[in-house]
Amino acid sequence: QVQLVESGGGLVQAGGSLRLSCAASGRTFSSYAMGWFRQAPGKERDFVAAISWSGSSTYYADSVKGRFTLSRDNAKNTVYLQMNNLKPEDAAVYYCAADQRPYTVALATTHNRYAYWGQGTQVTVSS
Repeated sequence: QVQLVESGGGLVQAGGSLRLSCAASGRTFSSYAMGWFRQAPGKERDFVAAISWSGSSTYYADSVKGRFTLSRDNAKNTVYLQMNNLKPEDAAVYYCAADQRPYTVALATTHNRYAYWGQGTQVTVSS
């Protein structure tokens, strides 16, 4: 069983920064691509960013490109989502997720490619 635990959410003013972390346990973390999604009240869970198992490739939603940076430290079984220049529309519960299969080449942007999910961390952005 895989466990993912997000942390780092909170309240920040527009234009500010937060760094989210996702700590993984339970399987060979370094073999799996990881993704972040977010869900605002009354809205669907949307793709934010993904990173390959090696960390060499990343992919971002257009809405966060240039402001968010996803990285991973396989030695610490952790992925990090650095969020800069936050906007009120970034407010949501942020979830990290682990890919279904190891060593995938194409990064996934849809929910069904991710087999394991964390409990989420709240990000609130005040205007």
